[in-house]
Amino acid sequence: MTPDNDPRPWTVESSEYIHQLPWFTVRKDAIRMESGGSIPDYFILEYPDWINVVAVTTDGQLVLIRQYRHGIAGVHYELCAGVVDPNEDPLVAAQRELLEETGFGGGQWTPLMTLSANPGTHANLTHAFLAVGVELQQAQHLEITEEITVHVVSPERTWEIINNGEMMQSLHLAPLLKYLAGR
Repeated sequence: MTPDNDPRPWTVESSEYIHQLPWFTVRKDAIRMESGGSIPDYFILEYPDWINVVAVTTDGQLVLIRQYRHGIAGVHYELCAGVVDPNEDPLVAAQRELLEETGFGGGQWTPLMTLSANPGTHANLTHAFLAVGVELQQAQHLEITEEITVHVVSPERTWEIINNGEMMQSLHLAPLLKYLAGR
């Protein structure tokens, strides 16, 4: 139930694109608040929606990946993740990405949670799925820009990875922690 005194959505008085590329689109909005305040230069980053997958094998192991991330100049553990293509269902994107990045597929799929990287500045959502009973079905099918290693680890080892700071991506940690806490 929504409280009666919730803040109201802002009114967009004008909007313009500052920069538009597939991986970096910036929009500048001039907004007015119900209270009368205004922000003439409010910047929004537009990305396509993202997905990630907590993949659990038939014997209860977790499928993690490792790859280099240039923003923080490091290699860490992550969940399989990717971009939802235009007009693609997030579940279809998640199943495609898991198969391409790890070679694992099948199993029973359910939505786990939907998150925002930063609801103050990002216009997209991340759809996290739980895939239980996945099995290795093929070799990885990586894009030329992907260098990914696959690691099948126990839930206990996954806790160690988290506690040791070996996983940095918060959008991956949240659904993984939700799964591990509910086991």
